[in-house]
Amino acid sequence: MRIDNVKLSDFRNYENLDLKFDKNVNIFIGNNAQGKTNLLESIYMSSIGKSFRTSRDGEMIRFGSDYFIIKVCAEKNGNPLLVEIAVLKDGTKGIKVDGLKIKKMSDLLRHIYCVIFSPEDLKIVKEEPEKRRTFIDKTLSQLSISYYNEIYEYKKIVKQRNALLKEIKNSGYEDMLCIWDEKLAGSGAKIIIKRNEFISKLADIAEGFHSSITGGSEKSEICYEPDVELCESIEEQKKNILKALSESEKRDIKYGSTGRGPHKDDICIKVNGVDIRRFGSQGQQRTAALSLKLAELNIIEEETGETPILLLDDVMSELDSFRQNFLIKSLKDVQLFITTAELTDDVKSVLVNGKIFNVVNGTVTG
Repeated sequence: MRIDNVKLSDFRNYENLDLKFDKNVNIFIGNNAQGKTNLLESIYMSSIGKSFRTSRDGEMIRFGSDYFIIKVCAEKNGNPLLVEIAVLKDGTKGIKVDGLKIKKMSDLLRHIYCVIFSPEDLKIVKEEPEKRRTFIDKTLSQLSISYYNEIYEYKKIVKQRNALLKEIKNSGYEDMLCIWDEKLAGSGAKIIIKRNEFISKLADIAEGFHSSITGGSEKSEICYEPDVELCESIEEQKKNILKALSESEKRDIKYGSTGRGPHKDDICIKVNGVDIRRFGSQGQQRTAALSLKLAELNIIEEETGETPILLLDDVMSELDSFRQNFLIKSLKDVQLFITTAELTDDVKSVLVNGKIFNVVNGTVTG
Protein backbone atom coordinates (compact mmCIF):
# COMPACT_ATOMS: atom_id res chain seq x y z
CA MET A 1 0.00 0.00 0.00
CA ARG A 2 1.03 3.63 -0.26
CA ILE A 3 0.12 7.15 0.84
CA ASP A 4 -0.53 9.46 -2.11
CA ASN A 5 -1.54 12.72 -0.49
CA VAL A 6 -2.00 14.43 2.87
CA LYS A 7 -4.06 17.53 3.59
CA LEU A 8 -3.81 19.28 6.94
CA SER A 9 -5.87 22.10 8.43
CA ASP A 10 -4.78 23.69 11.72
CA PHE A 11 -2.76 20.62 12.68
CA ARG A 12 0.23 21.41 14.90
CA ASN A 13 2.10 24.26 13.17
CA TYR A 14 0.36 23.76 9.80
CA GLU A 15 -2.48 26.14 9.00
CA ASN A 16 -3.16 24.64 5.57
CA LEU A 17 -1.04 22.05 3.81
CA ASP A 18 -1.59 19.89 0.74
CA LEU A 19 1.26 17.49 -0.10
CA LYS A 20 1.60 14.83 -2.78
CA PHE A 21 4.13 12.08 -2.18
CA ASP A 22 6.47 9.83 -4.10
CA LYS A 23 5.46 6.16 -4.14
CA ASN A 24 8.93 5.10 -2.97
CA VAL A 25 10.82 7.51 -0.70
CA ASN A 26 9.90 10.87 0.82
CA ILE A 27 12.52 12.78 2.78
CA PHE A 28 11.76 15.83 4.92
CA ILE A 29 14.80 17.95 5.70
CA GLY A 30 14.86 20.78 8.22
CA ASN A 31 16.10 21.98 11.58
CA ASN A 32 14.46 20.99 14.84
CA ALA A 33 10.96 22.29 15.70
CA GLN A 34 10.09 23.15 12.09
CA GLY A 35 7.30 20.58 11.63
CA LYS A 36 8.96 17.50 10.15
CA THR A 37 7.72 15.07 12.79
CA ASN A 38 4.25 16.64 12.64
CA LEU A 39 3.89 15.33 9.09
CA LEU A 40 4.71 11.77 10.14
CA GLU A 41 2.37 12.14 13.11
CA SER A 42 -0.55 13.01 10.82
CA ILE A 43 0.08 9.89 8.69
CA TYR A 44 0.33 7.72 11.80
CA MET A 45 -2.96 9.17 13.07
CA SER A 46 -4.67 7.90 9.91
CA SER A 47 -3.53 4.38 10.78
CA ILE A 48 -4.63 3.95 14.41
CA GLY A 49 -6.37 7.22 15.25
CA LYS A 50 -3.79 8.16 17.88
CA SER A 51 -0.53 10.06 17.98
CA PHE A 52 2.78 8.35 18.75
CA ARG A 53 3.82 11.46 20.70
CA THR A 54 0.90 12.38 22.96
CA SER A 55 -2.28 10.89 24.39
CA ARG A 56 -4.02 14.29 24.32
CA ASP A 57 -5.61 15.02 20.94
CA GLY A 58 -6.09 18.68 21.87
CA GLU A 59 -2.32 19.23 21.92
CA MET A 60 -2.28 18.77 18.14
CA ILE A 61 -4.68 21.67 17.44
CA ARG A 62 -2.79 24.66 16.07
CA PHE A 63 -2.48 27.51 18.56
CA GLY A 64 -5.44 29.88 18.21
CA SER A 65 -7.64 27.37 16.38
CA ASP A 66 -10.66 25.42 17.61
CA TYR A 67 -10.03 22.19 15.66
CA PHE A 68 -7.74 20.28 13.34
CA ILE A 69 -8.49 18.19 10.26
CA ILE A 70 -6.35 15.46 8.69
CA LYS A 71 -7.16 13.96 5.28
CA VAL A 72 -5.01 11.11 4.02
CA CYS A 73 -5.47 9.72 0.52
CA ALA A 74 -3.99 6.25 0.13
CA GLU A 75 -4.03 3.27 -2.20
CA LYS A 76 -4.70 -0.24 -0.91
CA ASN A 77 -5.00 -3.35 -3.06
CA GLY A 78 -5.00 -1.05 -6.09
CA ASN A 79 -8.06 0.83 -4.79
CA PRO A 80 -8.24 4.42 -3.49
CA LEU A 81 -8.77 4.94 0.23
CA LEU A 82 -9.59 8.16 2.11
CA VAL A 83 -9.24 8.60 5.87
CA GLU A 84 -10.42 11.82 7.49
CA ILE A 85 -9.93 12.78 11.14
CA ALA A 86 -11.32 15.90 12.82
CA VAL A 87 -10.75 16.87 16.45
CA LEU A 88 -12.47 19.78 18.18
CA LYS A 89 -11.14 21.78 21.10
CA ASP A 90 -13.75 20.23 23.42
CA GLY A 91 -12.26 16.79 22.75
CA THR A 92 -14.84 15.61 20.22
CA LYS A 93 -13.26 13.36 17.58
CA GLY A 94 -14.81 12.33 14.28
CA ILE A 95 -13.30 9.79 11.86
CA LYS A 96 -14.47 8.86 8.38
CA VAL A 97 -13.24 6.13 6.04
CA ASP A 98 -14.23 6.66 2.41
CA GLY A 99 -16.84 9.15 3.58
CA LEU A 100 -18.49 6.84 6.12
CA LYS A 101 -18.30 7.80 9.78
CA ILE A 102 -16.89 5.09 12.01
CA LYS A 103 -18.47 4.39 15.39
CA LYS A 104 -15.53 2.75 17.17
CA MET A 105 -11.79 3.38 17.03
CA SER A 106 -11.25 -0.29 16.23
CA ASP A 107 -13.14 0.25 12.95
CA LEU A 108 -10.22 2.38 11.76
CA LEU A 109 -7.69 -0.41 12.17
CA ARG A 110 -6.69 -2.56 9.21
CA HIS A 111 -7.19 0.23 6.67
CA ILE A 112 -3.76 1.91 6.65
CA TYR A 113 -0.80 0.02 8.09
CA CYS A 114 2.04 2.10 9.50
CA VAL A 115 5.21 1.31 11.43
CA ILE A 116 7.00 4.15 13.21
CA PHE A 117 10.71 4.03 14.06
CA SER A 118 12.02 6.94 16.11
CA PRO A 119 14.77 7.61 18.66
CA GLU A 120 12.20 6.66 21.32
CA ASP A 121 11.98 3.19 19.79
CA LEU A 122 15.71 2.74 20.28
CA LYS A 123 14.87 2.77 23.99
CA ILE A 124 12.55 -0.24 23.68
CA VAL A 125 15.37 -2.59 24.60
CA LYS A 126 16.99 -0.83 27.55
CA GLU A 127 14.21 1.09 29.28
CA GLU A 128 11.24 0.04 31.42
CA PRO A 129 9.06 -3.00 30.54
CA GLU A 130 6.12 -0.72 29.72
CA LYS A 131 7.84 0.34 26.49
CA ARG A 132 8.18 -3.28 25.39
CA ARG A 133 4.56 -4.05 26.29
CA THR A 134 3.42 -0.99 24.33
CA PHE A 135 5.42 -2.16 21.31
CA ILE A 136 3.72 -5.57 21.46
CA ASP A 137 0.24 -4.14 22.00
CA LYS A 138 0.45 -1.58 19.17
CA THR A 139 1.57 -4.19 16.65
CA LEU A 140 -0.95 -6.81 17.75
CA SER A 141 -3.74 -4.21 17.70
CA GLN A 142 -3.06 -3.52 14.01
CA LEU A 143 -3.18 -7.26 13.30
CA SER A 144 -6.17 -8.19 15.43
CA ILE A 145 -9.22 -6.07 16.21
CA SER A 146 -10.21 -8.62 18.86
CA TYR A 147 -6.85 -8.08 20.60
CA TYR A 148 -7.29 -4.31 20.41
CA ASN A 149 -10.70 -4.65 22.07
CA GLU A 150 -9.36 -7.11 24.65
CA ILE A 151 -6.43 -4.96 25.75
CA TYR A 152 -8.74 -1.93 25.93
CA GLU A 153 -11.17 -3.90 28.12
CA TYR A 154 -8.36 -5.30 30.28
CA LYS A 155 -7.01 -1.83 31.09
CA LYS A 156 -10.50 -0.75 32.15
CA ILE A 157 -10.81 -3.80 34.41
CA VAL A 158 -7.45 -3.09 36.09
CA LYS A 159 -8.46 0.53 36.64
CA GLN A 160 -11.78 -0.48 38.19
CA ARG A 161 -10.16 -3.17 40.35
CA ASN A 162 -7.63 -0.61 41.60
CA ALA A 163 -10.45 1.77 42.49
CA LEU A 164 -12.13 -0.99 44.50
CA LEU A 165 -8.86 -1.86 46.26
CA LYS A 166 -8.62 1.71 47.50
CA GLU A 167 -12.22 1.50 48.76
CA ILE A 168 -11.47 -1.79 50.55
CA LYS A 169 -8.49 -0.21 52.26
CA ASN A 170 -10.70 2.54 53.65
CA SER A 171 -14.12 0.95 54.17
CA GLY A 172 -14.38 -2.73 53.26
CA TYR A 173 -16.17 -4.32 50.25
CA GLU A 174 -13.73 -7.30 50.17
CA ASP A 175 -16.53 -9.57 48.95
CA MET A 176 -16.74 -7.62 45.67
CA LEU A 177 -13.09 -8.25 44.79
CA CYS A 178 -13.77 -11.75 43.45
CA ILE A 179 -15.99 -10.26 40.73
CA TRP A 180 -13.14 -8.18 39.34
CA ASP A 181 -10.65 -11.02 39.82
CA GLU A 182 -12.82 -13.19 37.59
CA LYS A 183 -13.07 -10.51 34.91
CA LEU A 184 -9.35 -9.72 35.02
CA ALA A 185 -8.37 -13.39 34.80
CA GLY A 186 -10.70 -14.06 31.86
CA SER A 187 -9.45 -11.09 29.86
CA GLY A 188 -5.81 -11.46 30.93
CA ALA A 189 -5.68 -15.14 29.91
CA LYS A 190 -6.62 -14.27 26.32
CA ILE A 191 -3.99 -11.53 26.21
CA ILE A 192 -1.21 -13.78 27.51
CA ILE A 193 -1.96 -16.57 25.02
CA LYS A 194 -2.04 -14.10 22.11
CA ARG A 195 1.15 -12.35 23.22
CA ASN A 196 2.98 -15.65 23.48
CA GLU A 197 2.05 -16.60 19.90
CA PHE A 198 3.13 -13.21 18.59
CA ILE A 199 6.44 -13.05 20.48
CA SER A 200 7.40 -16.54 19.29
CA LYS A 201 6.97 -15.42 15.70
CA LEU A 202 8.67 -12.06 16.34
CA ALA A 203 11.67 -13.78 17.93
CA ASP A 204 12.35 -15.99 14.90
CA ILE A 205 12.21 -13.13 12.41
CA ALA A 206 14.16 -10.64 14.56
CA GLU A 207 16.90 -13.22 15.13
CA GLY A 208 17.43 -13.46 11.38
CA PHE A 209 17.72 -9.69 10.99
CA HIS A 210 20.07 -9.39 13.96
CA SER A 211 22.35 -12.07 12.53
CA SER A 212 22.42 -10.35 9.11
CA ILE A 213 23.21 -6.93 10.58
CA THR A 214 26.11 -8.32 12.63
CA GLY A 215 27.44 -10.62 9.91
CA GLY A 216 26.59 -13.67 11.98
CA SER A 217 28.79 -12.61 14.92
CA GLU A 218 25.82 -12.17 17.26
CA LYS A 219 22.90 -14.45 18.03
CA SER A 220 19.83 -12.85 19.54
CA GLU A 221 17.12 -14.48 21.63
CA ILE A 222 13.76 -12.97 22.51
CA CYS A 223 11.69 -14.67 25.19
CA TYR A 224 8.31 -13.81 26.62
CA GLU A 225 8.34 -13.19 30.38
CA PRO A 226 4.69 -13.31 31.46
CA ASP A 227 4.06 -12.12 34.99
CA VAL A 228 1.90 -15.21 35.55
CA GLU A 229 3.22 -18.65 34.56
CA LEU A 230 2.34 -19.48 30.96
CA CYS A 231 -0.17 -22.26 30.18
CA GLU A 232 -1.24 -23.90 26.92
CA SER A 233 -4.97 -23.26 27.24
CA ILE A 234 -6.98 -20.14 28.09
CA GLU A 235 -8.82 -21.98 30.89
CA GLU A 236 -5.59 -23.09 32.58
CA GLN A 237 -4.16 -19.61 32.11
CA LYS A 238 -7.22 -18.10 33.76
CA LYS A 239 -6.79 -20.40 36.77
CA ASN A 240 -3.14 -19.35 37.10
CA ILE A 241 -4.07 -15.67 37.08
CA LEU A 242 -6.79 -16.21 39.71
CA LYS A 243 -4.26 -18.02 41.89
CA ALA A 244 -1.73 -15.20 41.50
CA LEU A 245 -4.36 -12.58 42.35
CA SER A 246 -5.38 -14.53 45.45
CA GLU A 247 -1.78 -14.77 46.63
CA SER A 248 -1.28 -11.04 46.03
CA GLU A 249 -4.57 -9.91 47.59
CA LYS A 250 -3.18 -8.59 50.90
CA ARG A 251 -0.42 -6.73 49.10
CA ASP A 252 -2.90 -5.29 46.58
CA ILE A 253 -5.20 -4.01 49.33
CA LYS A 254 -2.26 -2.49 51.20
CA TYR A 255 -1.01 -0.54 48.17
CA GLY A 256 -4.34 -0.01 46.38
CA SER A 257 -3.10 -1.42 43.09
CA THR A 258 -3.14 -4.71 41.16
CA GLY A 259 0.30 -6.28 41.41
CA ARG A 260 -0.17 -9.34 39.19
CA GLY A 261 -1.33 -9.85 35.61
CA PRO A 262 -0.27 -9.20 31.99
CA HIS A 263 0.12 -5.48 32.72
CA LYS A 264 3.36 -6.59 34.42
CA ASP A 265 4.68 -8.70 31.51
CA ASP A 266 8.09 -8.17 29.90
CA ILE A 267 10.29 -9.49 27.09
CA CYS A 268 13.80 -10.82 27.74
CA ILE A 269 16.25 -9.87 24.98
CA LYS A 270 19.60 -11.64 24.94
CA VAL A 271 22.60 -11.39 22.61
CA ASN A 272 25.10 -14.24 22.75
CA GLY A 273 23.45 -15.33 26.00
CA VAL A 274 23.73 -11.92 27.72
CA ASP A 275 20.63 -9.98 28.81
CA ILE A 276 21.15 -6.72 26.91
CA ARG A 277 18.35 -4.94 28.72
CA ARG A 278 20.92 -4.44 31.48
CA PHE A 279 24.34 -5.41 30.17
CA GLY A 280 24.30 -4.82 26.41
CA SER A 281 26.41 -2.23 24.64
CA GLN A 282 24.69 0.68 22.93
CA GLY A 283 25.46 -0.90 19.56
CA GLN A 284 23.87 -4.20 20.55
CA GLN A 285 20.79 -2.45 21.92
CA ARG A 286 20.35 -0.42 18.74
CA THR A 287 20.81 -3.48 16.55
CA ALA A 288 18.19 -5.32 18.61
CA ALA A 289 15.75 -2.40 18.36
CA LEU A 290 16.28 -2.17 14.60
CA SER A 291 15.75 -5.94 14.27
CA LEU A 292 12.50 -5.70 16.25
CA LYS A 293 11.16 -2.96 14.00
CA LEU A 294 12.08 -4.81 10.80
CA ALA A 295 10.46 -7.95 12.23
CA GLU A 296 7.32 -5.93 13.06
CA LEU A 297 7.15 -4.71 9.47
CA ASN A 298 7.66 -8.25 8.17
CA ILE A 299 4.94 -9.75 10.37
CA ILE A 300 2.36 -7.12 9.41
CA GLU A 301 3.05 -7.78 5.73
CA GLU A 302 2.89 -11.55 6.24
CA GLU A 303 -0.36 -11.41 8.24
CA THR A 304 -2.22 -8.84 6.12
CA GLY A 305 -0.78 -9.24 2.62
CA GLU A 306 -0.11 -5.48 2.63
CA THR A 307 3.28 -3.80 2.83
CA PRO A 308 3.10 -1.22 5.65
CA ILE A 309 4.22 2.37 5.36
CA LEU A 310 7.45 2.98 7.31
CA LEU A 311 7.94 6.27 9.12
CA LEU A 312 11.56 6.96 10.08
CA ASP A 313 11.51 9.94 12.41
CA ASP A 314 15.00 11.41 12.85
CA VAL A 315 16.38 7.93 13.41
CA MET A 316 19.04 7.91 10.69
CA SER A 317 21.36 10.14 12.72
CA GLU A 318 21.11 7.64 15.59
CA LEU A 319 22.41 4.77 13.44
CA ASP A 320 25.91 4.34 12.02
CA SER A 321 26.38 4.20 8.24
CA PHE A 322 26.35 0.37 8.15
CA ARG A 323 23.01 0.13 9.98
CA GLN A 324 21.59 2.97 7.85
CA ASN A 325 22.49 1.13 4.67
CA PHE A 326 21.17 -2.20 5.97
CA LEU A 327 17.88 -0.57 6.95
CA ILE A 328 17.33 1.12 3.59
CA LYS A 329 18.39 -1.90 1.53
CA SER A 330 15.97 -4.09 3.51
CA LEU A 331 13.05 -1.90 2.46
CA LYS A 332 13.00 -1.99 -1.33
CA ASP A 333 9.22 -2.45 -1.62
CA VAL A 334 8.27 -0.23 1.34
CA GLN A 335 7.13 3.37 0.99
CA LEU A 336 9.40 5.41 3.26
CA PHE A 337 8.83 8.73 4.99
CA ILE A 338 12.08 9.99 6.50
CA THR A 339 12.73 13.09 8.61
CA THR A 340 16.28 14.30 9.08
CA ALA A 341 18.26 17.45 9.82
CA GLU A 342 20.62 16.69 6.95
CA LEU A 343 20.95 14.15 4.17
CA THR A 344 24.28 12.35 4.36
CA ASP A 345 26.13 10.97 1.36
CA ASP A 346 25.72 7.45 2.76
CA VAL A 347 21.93 7.73 2.74
CA LYS A 348 21.89 9.45 -0.66
CA SER A 349 23.83 6.57 -2.18
CA VAL A 350 21.13 4.01 -1.34
CA LEU A 351 18.09 6.22 -1.93
CA VAL A 352 17.92 6.12 -5.70
CA ASN A 353 14.25 6.97 -6.19
CA GLY A 354 12.53 9.54 -4.05
CA LYS A 355 11.38 13.05 -3.36
CA ILE A 356 13.01 15.61 -1.07
CA PHE A 357 11.01 18.22 0.84
CA ASN A 358 12.42 21.16 2.78
CA VAL A 359 10.53 22.08 5.93
CA VAL A 360 10.84 25.55 7.47
CA ASN A 361 8.48 26.79 10.18
CA GLY A 362 5.41 24.95 8.93
CA THR A 363 6.10 25.59 5.25
CA VAL A 364 7.01 22.66 3.01
CA THR A 365 8.65 23.02 -0.39
CA GLY A 366 9.94 20.40 -2.78
